[in-house]
Amino acid sequence: MQYIDAHGPNRTVELSPEPTFHEPVHISESELGEWTELRAGVRVHHSTVDDYTYLMERAQCDHTTIGKFGNIASDARLGPTNHPIHRPTAHHFTYRAEMYGLGADDEWVFDWRADQPVEVGHDVWVGHGATVLPGVSVGNGAVVAAGAVVTDDVAPYTVVGGVPAEQIGRRFPTETAARIDATEWWHWDHDTLAERLDAFRDLDTFLERYAPATADAPALD
Repeated sequence: MQYIDAHGPNRTVELSPEPTFHEPVHISESELGEWTELRAGVRVHHSTVDDYTYLMERAQCDHTTIGKFGNIASDARLGPTNHPIHRPTAHHFTYRAEMYGLGADDEWVFDWRADQPVEVGHDVWVGHGATVLPGVSVGNGAVVAAGAVVTDDVAPYTVVGGVPAEQIGRRFPTETAARIDATEWWHWDHDTLAERLDAFRDLDTFLERYAPATADAPALD
């Protein structure tokens, strides 16, 4: 792992297969893939961040799985922990009682939180300040607009925004999205990505070379 001074002069650094941290970051009970980058102030708890995914400043993940090539903007929150509001008080002294010398912690609350994971697919962009609530799944290629609060599952390659978030568009027509999705390009190795970089810079080239249209290709809904 490489650690970088968050106050240094250059925000763009050369990454490596080992995760790159811009201190300070806080990581607990989590797994990080290759070529991942965590900017200053990021907190990742009980989560998995797969290859090439980056989290910008102050992004937070709890009980979340993010696929490959994820783009998580600053101040985004994925899986923010819920409080047990059905109790007489929502305050955490009822389940973090040891902090206050009131008795044993209530492990049920922590298990309850872990049972509401967030699942984020590959090539997903979560915009600045967006929130993805516990129990939500975000499909491959989807975009969550800045400031959105996502309360329901997001279909692949759709764009959602608002509070609560609703679909406001699509990245591509459903047939095109299905062709891209079928390539599973996010599993290509590093050398292959380098060889095919020019195709990633032009949609028509990518489709022609690696995602030819087929009559029986299912459309993504």
